[in-house]
Amino acid sequence: MTHRGSRVLHVGSLARVEGEGALHLRVDDGRVAEARLQIYEPPRFFEAFLRGRGHTEPPDITARVCGICPVAYQMSACAAIEDACGITVDSQLAELRRLLYCGEWIESQTLHIHLLHAPDFLGRVSAIDLARTHRVEVERGLRLKQVGNALMELLGGRAIHPVNVRVGGFHRAPTREELRPLYERLKRAMDDAWATVRWVSGFDFPDAHCDEDFLALAEPGRYAIATGTPKVLPGDGGPQRSFPVSDFIEHVVERQVLHSTALQSELDGRRHLTGSLARYAINHRLLSPPAHQAATEAGLDAVCRNPFRSIIVRAVEVVYAIDEAMRIIDAYEPPPRPSVAVPPNAGTGHGATEAPRGLLYHRYTLDADGTVTDARLIPPTSQNQRAIEEDLRRVVQAAMDDGDPGNAELTALCERTIRNHDPCISCSTHFLDLTIEHT
Repeated sequence: MTHRGSRVLHVGSLARVEGEGALHLRVDDGRVAEARLQIYEPPRFFEAFLRGRGHTEPPDITARVCGICPVAYQMSACAAIEDACGITVDSQLAELRRLLYCGEWIESQTLHIHLLHAPDFLGRVSAIDLARTHRVEVERGLRLKQVGNALMELLGGRAIHPVNVRVGGFHRAPTREELRPLYERLKRAMDDAWATVRWVSGFDFPDAHCDEDFLALAEPGRYAIATGTPKVLPGDGGPQRSFPVSDFIEHVVERQVLHSTALQSELDGRRHLTGSLARYAINHRLLSPPAHQAATEAGLDAVCRNPFRSIIVRAVEVVYAIDEAMRIIDAYEPPPRPSVAVPPNAGTGHGATEAPRGLLYHRYTLDADGTVTDARLIPPTSQNQRAIEEDLRRVVQAAMDDGDPGNAELTALCERTIRNHDPCISCSTHFLDLTIEHT
């Protein structure tokens, strides 16, 4: 492989992803001039599906957007609808929502760590291959995921596309007796979570640095999950700033690009990242004592900008989610009613929560009888796409500057780079089929 002249690196098809995509890299005279993450998935029309529906329907409809993170879509939808109707869910129901969200964080982050990301660091081609050499660790990950699923099943009615969530709260609230067995399981799961932190912190991490602005929710007094205000940590070292959720689309602007049917986003005209790295950098001081200790023992600084080390941050967030779930269960008193009334109201509402993969924003406009007349959903993946493209450009350029990497090495590097950001569950599989065209 020579760095002279022009060349095109083309990944024709990304298999086993949510939708369809490809990767196109153009190298001119040894410099990576362009990196395009080409998404050619067909439109899913969820925003169109929501128009004309009643104001109580978005949580059930949007849960179908993702099978791994349905709670994120439900919670953002509920927050936006309740905002439009001028309703605030009381503290105990809000805590139950946070508990449900903890279940999703546990199962989703654990799945990514053990089955999708860890094989990259251990030279294995898949989770099944990893289980042949690291059976104890894979089984530990499955146990953790089962605990997260159990929380979602109890509070949500089922682990995939929960049916117990509604605008205003839940159809049914659990009893203390129902939650107590989960508390005991979470206590045992904490040992597995700590073992996971120690395991992943021992991996060998390539040198890498992302300088994008970080965007995450921030909430006074605790690590933001289901509520909060958008906060920006600039990548150039500038001061942090915040803006109201209602101003989200004034700051995060989506645009269409020729090479992708998925919209891409900019934050005030700049690339940005949302997700675990951003959440940790903005909120790490609010981690619970066990999670803070885990981060310290894992060697994390106050801000982590190496995307390869995101696997450690996710493991720390699992420790936090388990500890937070135990706290909520221990203090739980059944609410007097499982939901508050949310009568229809003409208006526009905004909601944002922290999906495992990052900040998820919903906006709904309702007419007087509660019919949805407009809907806007901005998921983490669309916000991160430009940063992922830049990350691909950086790591490929560094690899070419360091030597003469072969096709297989570049393919693996591009796969790892994408999986660092966990853009969606299927994007995180081992999917790239790399071809090189010399021009």
